[in-house]
Amino acid sequence: MSRTIAVQMDNVGLRLGSRAFHFDVSLEEGTITSVAGPSGSGKSTLLNLVAGFEQPDSGRVLIGGTDVTGRHPAERPVSIVFQDNNLFAHLDLFTNVGLGINPSLRLAAQDRAAVSSALARVGLPGYERRMPATLSGGERQRAAFARALVRRKPVLLLDEPFAALDPGLRASMADLLIEMHQETGITVLIVSHDPQEVFRLSQNVLFVVDGRIAVDASREDFFAISGNLEVDAFRGNGPP
Repeated sequence: MSRTIAVQMDNVGLRLGSRAFHFDVSLEEGTITSVAGPSGSGKSTLLNLVAGFEQPDSGRVLIGGTDVTGRHPAERPVSIVFQDNNLFAHLDLFTNVGLGINPSLRLAAQDRAAVSSALARVGLPGYERRMPATLSGGERQRAAFARALVRRKPVLLLDEPFAALDPGLRASMADLLIEMHQETGITVLIVSHDPQEVFRLSQNVLFVVDGRIAVDASREDFFAISGNLEVDAFRGNGPP
């Protein structure tokens, strides 16, 4: 059976200062793929190229078979959740989440209902008028997930979204991500430094070293690799 490709980086090249990056990879629709690797290896750069925050010097980025290489981030069919959740401190949660539907906040009745439903879905019912500063780190990250939910985009990009959370909250947010994925069938690309998180969440792993994808493998094959110094260092005391 042929695979449906959600995201393709077609011979993408980029130079930032003295650093050179090259990514040539396809992500299957409806999968969760983790991007792992040493610090500074290019994981976030890979994500930024898909999102449109970086423009390649060569090659193409395709999403759903459409070339989006020259498109602004807002024009790409992706939702993004960052480590710092990217909420506007001066806006309440209803407005923060509603921006995911329409940046002008011209919301129909069904849109307003969708915002409240998304907040309830992530465990924040009745939080519409709460300000970000009054929330815990985990609650702010849940609100960011609610905004991703209402956007209803086919690709979700996450850049170490749980890194600042304590272990209990990390596990809770990972559960929420798995539930969202099962319900929506979206394609997920998540940067992670945590081997336990990679093992728990992913079907596939991209391991980036020195600006290139050194390993593109299923989760099972990735954690079966032996004798690779970078992979061994990443796994540490993680899953076998």
